[in-house]
Amino acid sequence: MNLSTLAISRYATKAYDPARRVPEALMEQLRVLLRHAPSSVNSQPWHFIIAASDAAKARIASATTGPYAANEPRVLNASHVVVFCTHTDLDDAHLERVLDQEERDGRFPGEEARAAQAKGRGYYVNMHRNELRDTRCWMEKQVYIALGTLLFGAAALEIDATPIEGFDPVLLDQALELEARGLRPVVMAALGYHGADDFNAGLPKSRLPEASLFTTL
Repeated sequence: MNLSTLAISRYATKAYDPARRVPEALMEQLRVLLRHAPSSVNSQPWHFIIAASDAAKARIASATTGPYAANEPRVLNASHVVVFCTHTDLDDAHLERVLDQEERDGRFPGEEARAAQAKGRGYYVNMHRNELRDTRCWMEKQVYIALGTLLFGAAALEIDATPIEGFDPVLLDQALELEARGLRPVVMAALGYHGADDFNAGLPKSRLPEASLFTTL
C-alpha cells in the first residue's frame, strides 16, 4: 500500500451511485477502525450511528434541508451514513466503563496499574472540566480523529466518502432522539461509490505547497 497514492487519490465525493452498496465485510472493517480509533488518554467520548437502510438515511436527511440541501442527495444516495456523536458529558460513569474494559482486555497487571491509569486519565479530564472548561470542544476533537481514521480507511478499501458538517444539529437530534440518549451530533460521513454525475471525481486535487506547510527543525 502506498500511503501517498491514497492521500492524493481520496477526495470528498459529491454524488453517489444509489445502486451500489458497500459490502458488509468492508463495513465490518470500517467499524473495527472506528472502534479502535485513537483518542486522548483513551477517553473514547464517542458513539457512532450507522444508517444503512433507506428509511434510516431518510431520517438523517431530514436534517439536511434549507441551507444544507446540497447534502440531502449525498445522504440519501450513499450506501451508508455515519453520524459521529459525543456524549453530552464525559462523566465518571463513562470513565469507569472505559477503565473496566481496559481491565477486561488485560491492560493492568494489578490494582496499582489500574489506579495509576485512572489517576492519569482523571487528571486530564478534570483539567478540561474545571480549569480549561472546554470539555465539549475537547471531546469533539477526539471525534475528528475518528473521522480522519474512517476517511483514510475508506480510501484504502476503495470506498468513496464525504465528511459532512452541513446539517441542522437540532433537527438531527430530533430525528435520532439523541439528547435522550445523552448524545450530541458533531459531524457525519457518507460512504459508498461515486456516481457518473460526481463532478469532483475528475478534478485535480489542490493543496497548498509543501514549502508553505512544513518547517523542519
